Amino acid sequence: MNSMLDFCEFFAARTSAGLLLVLTAPLQLLIAMAVGVEGGFPILFRQTRVGQHGRHFELLKFRSMRQHNSGLRITASGDPRVTRVGGWLRRYKLDELPQLWNVLRGDMAFLGPRPEVPEYVDPQTLVWQTVLSVRPGITDLATLLYRNEEELLARSTDPDALYREQVLPAKLALHIHYIEMRSPWHNAKVLFLSGLYSFIPRLYEEARVRRMVFREKVLE
Repeated sequence: MNSMLDFCEFFAARTSAGLLLVLTAPLQLLIAMAVGVEGGFPILFRQTRVGQHGRHFELLKFRSMRQHNSGLRITASGDPRVTRVGGWLRRYKLDELPQLWNVLRGDMAFLGPRPEVPEYVDPQTLVWQTVLSVRPGITDLATLLYRNEEELLARSTDPDALYREQVLPAKLALHIHYIEMRSPWHNAKVLFLSGLYSFIPRLYEEARVRRMVFREKVLE
């Protein structure tokens, strides 16, 4: 059943990604112009991520940070590297739109564990082997519950340590939950909530997400 679900999701995802690329082309052009006017080229941010079965791929985003910046691989709220246009894109998750190309190419799905950079991945552990057994996604359960992750990291004096020791393990547990519980209905709810909170972020409530998507006892 899972293999058939995987095939159907893969086919539907690539078809939908192609259609959405056409429909969002005018918006993506406007975003590209705004990014270019504020900060020049490149328009896209490219970063190596770890995909299904440990395969590395190049994840695409609209660039939301100033060029030639070094620092942490994670971003906290108020990070001075984020541009004015970039802050707006990140708020509404519009910087993720180029990942439709990743879906069309088969690197990603719409729904699945968010892919991490190689330095945060330990493929020798059972939990990572399980997470990497499925195609990574643009959004997932962890994306919903950690929508305000940047604010959480900003409150720490060591954001990298907080991410490695607390946030990432919690995300991995949510990834495992998704893999065990996924179904067309479950996926539809997560995709709906992801879209809703991207367009209207002020409506976001973590407790509401838990009630609508999860059996609370699983995540306690």
